[in-house]
Amino acid sequence: MKSIAVYCGSSIGASPVYQEGARALGYELAERGITLIYGGASVGLMGEVASSVLERGGHAIGVLPSFLQDREIAHTTLSELIIVDSMHERKAKMAELADGFIALPGGPGTMEEYFEILTWGQLALHHKPCGLLNINHYYDSLIALFDHMTQERFMHDNYRSMVITDTTPSGILDQFVNYTPPAVKTYRTDQRARS
Repeated sequence: MKSIAVYCGSSIGASPVYQEGARALGYELAERGITLIYGGASVGLMGEVASSVLERGGHAIGVLPSFLQDREIAHTTLSELIIVDSMHERKAKMAELADGFIALPGGPGTMEEYFEILTWGQLALHHKPCGLLNINHYYDSLIALFDHMTQERFMHDNYRSMVITDTTPSGILDQFVNYTPPAVKTYRTDQRARS
């Protein structure tokens, strides 16, 4: 595993524990020699994870749409900053560069990015691990929702196993190393007839 895309908030959150968690992930990535791929900003948890990677001598690549260059305040000391034209291009470029994906706490934008990449995995558009770093129990409710989706048969058991969760950076990265993508579910005419 050479690179990890991290989705996270452009805010630091309500508690210092979120900043601490973002920095801990950055340190762990740097220590393992894993390149950070992220949104390119210097603010919020985005800035914290990137700065901590760089602080430990790691490699950090930002992917930032041109219209957000001023609004999100581009990180000026990155190993590389890639400017793209749109959010769609940003997500596609991050997906192309990354060997796995981790969501730190964040808002609707973080959720949108995580759900899209998880869905791409379900569709076998990639075979890379997708994780939630559950800092301060931030994702407890979302994890429970995934369980509910599975129980109510709106999410297949195989796909539920794609949602990798842990409370520590080392724990989630260890799970990534051992990740095996599930078989892709198919819909056949005979299955539809029986349902």
